[in-house]
Amino acid sequence: MPRRTRHHALFDKLRTPHRLPGFLKAASVCALIAGLLSPLAQTPAAAAASNDYCGGQCSDILPPGENGNATLAQILLNQAFGTQPSHAEDQLGPYANLATGYSTLTDAKINTFFNDASFGVASSQVASTESPAGRGDVTIVRDKATGVPHITGTTRYGTEFGAGYAAAEDRLWLMDVFRHVGRGQLTSFAGGVASNQGLEQEFYRNAPYTEADLQAQIDNAVATNGARGQQALADANAYLDGINSYIDASDKGRYFPGEYVLTGHKDSITNAGTIDHFKITDLVALASVIGTLFGSGGGGEVNNAISLLAAQEQYGVTEGTKVWESFRERNDPEAVLTVHDGKSFPYGTKPASPQGEALPDAGSVTTEPLVYNATGTGADQSASAASAAATATALSSAKRGMSNALVVSGKYTASGHPIAVFGPQTGYFAPQLLMLQEIQGPGISARGASFAGLSMYVELGRGQDYSWSATTSGQDIIDSFAVELCQDDYHYLYHGTCTAMDKVGQTNSWKPTTADGTAAGSYTMRVWKTKYGPVEYRATVGGKKVAYTTLRSSYMHEADSIIGFQMLNDPSYVNSPQTFQGAVQHINYTFNWFYADSSHTAYYNSGDNPVRASGVDPEFPVWGQAAYEWRNWDPTTNTADYTPASQHPQSIDQDYYVSWNNKQALDYTTASWGDGSVHRGNLLDDRVKKLVAAGGVTRSSLVKAMADASLTDLRAEDVVPDLLKVINSSTVTDSTAAAAVSKIQTWLAAGGKRTETSAGSKTYANSDAIRILDAWWPLLVKAEFQPGLGSGLYTAFTANLPIDEAPWAAHGPTGSHAGSSYQYGWWSYVDKDIRSVLGQSVSGPLAEQYCGGGSLSSCRDILISTLKTAAGTSASTVYPGDSLCSAGDQWCADSIVQRTLGGIKHYNISWQNRPTFQQVVEYTSHR
Repeated sequence: MPRRTRHHALFDKLRTPHRLPGFLKAASVCALIAGLLSPLAQTPAAAAASNDYCGGQCSDILPPGENGNATLAQILLNQAFGTQPSHAEDQLGPYANLATGYSTLTDAKINTFFNDASFGVASSQVASTESPAGRGDVTIVRDKATGVPHITGTTRYGTEFGAGYAAAEDRLWLMDVFRHVGRGQLTSFAGGVASNQGLEQEFYRNAPYTEADLQAQIDNAVATNGARGQQALADANAYLDGINSYIDASDKGRYFPGEYVLTGHKDSITNAGTIDHFKITDLVALASVIGTLFGSGGGGEVNNAISLLAAQEQYGVTEGTKVWESFRERNDPEAVLTVHDGKSFPYGTKPASPQGEALPDAGSVTTEPLVYNATGTGADQSASAASAAATATALSSAKRGMSNALVVSGKYTASGHPIAVFGPQTGYFAPQLLMLQEIQGPGISARGASFAGLSMYVELGRGQDYSWSATTSGQDIIDSFAVELCQDDYHYLYHGTCTAMDKVGQTNSWKPTTADGTAAGSYTMRVWKTKYGPVEYRATVGGKKVAYTTLRSSYMHEADSIIGFQMLNDPSYVNSPQTFQGAVQHINYTFNWFYADSSHTAYYNSGDNPVRASGVDPEFPVWGQAAYEWRNWDPTTNTADYTPASQHPQSIDQDYYVSWNNKQALDYTTASWGDGSVHRGNLLDDRVKKLVAAGGVTRSSLVKAMADASLTDLRAEDVVPDLLKVINSSTVTDSTAAAAVSKIQTWLAAGGKRTETSAGSKTYANSDAIRILDAWWPLLVKAEFQPGLGSGLYTAFTANLPIDEAPWAAHGPTGSHAGSSYQYGWWSYVDKDIRSVLGQSVSGPLAEQYCGGGSLSSCRDILISTLKTAAGTSASTVYPGDSLCSAGDQWCADSIVQRTLGGIKHYNISWQNRPTFQQVVEYTSHR
């Protein structure tokens, strides 16, 4: 018997987490619920045994909870009374509690804050067992603790059918939302609120696929991967059959997600309406969203060109180029590295004599419009703001990196076995984008997390005797080409022939629903495509009209990575660090992959890194001409030569590995700015290095290192001490400044953390010092750099790299209440400049001295002046408030919100800067 599902909140990246309309008040809720609740019986059963070599030392966590579906009745109860469906929120508390509980952590207490991730379910812990659709070749057992599905199949088809069925049980609404996001159809499906408009525009601009495009990607992945390609196709079809079987069963039994009613797709009384079956091209649409979000480094070449031109305008060509390169930090010698054994992996380096550059004429760049024929709320002020923000995100090189990893070799652990604490930071949503599962069947043996709708395999997790995880790497697989226009604005020269651009579009319209009361509106999204990719900008180069396009190596190849994930789940394939590296080499998205078993650790950087033409600088746009194309590039299939596996950063059994989206290795250039002397990766590296030096590392000590870093203000730990050296270079006589310095010093002495005075206090210790720094940082950065750079160049550089990404800062690429912080900011620039002014040695310094023009006393005056202003800035000004928090509520401004992607809401938790899904593993033996 299928279990009663719970539901999620998708309308909120999509929409902020409040309100169902007034008619859903408590009195009427009771009446509505009465006919909607009908409990379904579950039959306990024993779980099948599995081969598990972790000895009870594998743990994981994924808030808020496994259950991401909710019926209409459950949504109404949640909205009216705050009640939660079973297993919708039971992982949120343990996850949140680590922030105040880690200091006394021991190995024995780890599963107070994490789940036991052992294979199987003890018979006493079985909550339910079902045979989906009455099949005899698969069972889904759910445990009492978290409700995670443990899928066991006796046939490959049955196993994957069960995986699809369980996915739909836990995430059907979310899966449906994101297949529409991937197709650019979100507003028509879920409502026209401005944030929905922005979300679909962000993805459609980068992946404007037609149905034929989506199918072609499947055909290519199958055709080029032999028996594994055929198996992947069979697995995907079985998975889809499972999803669609659940759709039919839940529709007939009327326990489908309640959001379908609230968005007008189903009628709660008559059950009229349909939930469309999933088809195989939906999986590619879903994959394109995930790949664009987390696995596509690069872009930003036009913005780079604009800031280079501004630097040359300010300083002259030679000195301006030096200044630009010093801020770009493409290979900064002080950057923290994942592979730190001195081995070099050159990629994306600056050519000695750049060729083919197509820099725009000053002031000529305009962004290509995406939205046309907007009506109603598709054309109002909120829609325009959302569209502008989506465009900036889509075209920036500052991707949502996130994710971290701490891996220590057994040589330095107490047990002699490697230990890993790692996981992806994928944001916080309700339901979560990821879902937990265990899959056991022919050729598959794994437990872990997968993106909803793509869970035919575990994507991040553990096998029988090994675990793996990933962080976003961000190396450059996206290039910009300038195509010269001919005839009109929609024809371009391709290899000397005037060629028409292809026009693709998507028209969406919406009207008010119970879930989203946004008034009616509509628009058409239109993209002009060339052989070099979609048009993103228009400009002139040397007076010639051009269109700037964006070409991504994974474009039209969103399905290719399925083979790598299939291998990771296959116990007959992965049995060593080398075979692990062989598996992830088949993943074409840009990720850092980490591995641990009972004896070895390993690392590999994946992605289809195109081999560029000789002399091409990937930082800037180049001419769309044969001489500057990727080597052996075929525009029909968007395939080219890629750098061989041996040239990707990789390592086996290094003393330790850390990654927090920092630089991978010497000479390996990442696309985003900010890989310099101060990076959030330092917070991990400093702590793990100390543990390794002392030896005897345990699971709990490595978790403590991660948790300690997750609460630390990067600026406070690595930048503010030198700022205070400048200020204290002579006695501070101003009483306001002296008081501020004293408060900050007290905070630094306590560790510079943003943490509660006690669990649940919702008040930070050293709150005033934190407020002062939050107010001071933007003031000091501007006062330090703008006078020397000039307003034009300063503005251009802030477009390349935001000055700050504090937890409360809604202006950062991640947005507010998202947890992930300190990935992008000017902390390295401030650090290098201040150290230079102090006369300290700086490797890879900025080309100029900026603070006070290099004068210590003038720099000190600037810092004191801005510090005084910051000290006098009220909390309500620093933290202006939003729909969740009142102005001045510092803790709330930082707090993490599970952004609703459906109908169920959750409480906000204290800030932590850590993975959303996280594993703690230490294997005791090996096959």
